[in-house]
Amino acid sequence: MMQDNQPNRVQSPAQEGTALPAAPCSPLLDLRLADCVAEMRQMPDNSYDLAIVDPPYGIGERLVNGGGNQGCWGGMTKSGADKWDIAPSAEYFDELFRVSKNQIVWGGNFFSLPPCKMPICWDKVRPNQKCASEWEYAWTSFEGRARKFEFCANGGFIEPSPRIHPTQKPVKLYSWLLENWAKPGERILDTHMGSGSIAIACHQRAFRLTACEIDEGYYNAACERIERETRQMELPLFS
Repeated sequence: MMQDNQPNRVQSPAQEGTALPAAPCSPLLDLRLADCVAEMRQMPDNSYDLAIVDPPYGIGERLVNGGGNQGCWGGMTKSGADKWDIAPSAEYFDELFRVSKNQIVWGGNFFSLPPCKMPICWDKVRPNQKCASEWEYAWTSFEGRARKFEFCANGGFIEPSPRIHPTQKPVKLYSWLLENWAKPGERILDTHMGSGSIAIACHQRAFRLTACEIDEGYYNAACERIERETRQMELPLFS
């Protein structure tokens, strides 16, 4: 999960001693405070039509150390990125490919994955960045022409949604992915829920989602955000 932020500091709400809320009441959303690998071990083959995941890229120590430029990357320090931004195991990918029929994996350039026949680029519309990535790559299991999504979330400062996670991605990005690669009625899996952006997008577009988050603080904050941002929405019809 590559960071998309300016040098402000984000701290896991778990460190603030907040109470764990109930998951949002939407019947579309199955949000789990759990280790995703342990959960996937219990799932039957092909349980989900599409997995859209943003696992840790394994660069947490580099981020905390400033990435060679503490002024840019110092914002990751208080998030403890060296503790949680650890690349997933081989078992994670084995289970992911077993329980889902298709996959979109952010940060695919950091992992040993098969050749990609339909790459996706998220262009952050921030040219000439000195430290933060100008775009991010997603590996996919699909075949077809390469696709690009242009949107400047700027770490939560331009997009009105509050920034509650250091690697938060915009709801509009997930909505675009669902629009283009998920069919109505399909079940979606997210192994690293983070800020909950995908849950908001799935609620908006009437997709059933199972999402895991291992950190209680981020799970807490994501559930509160999802509840707040979906409360005024009319629940879409779904089959």
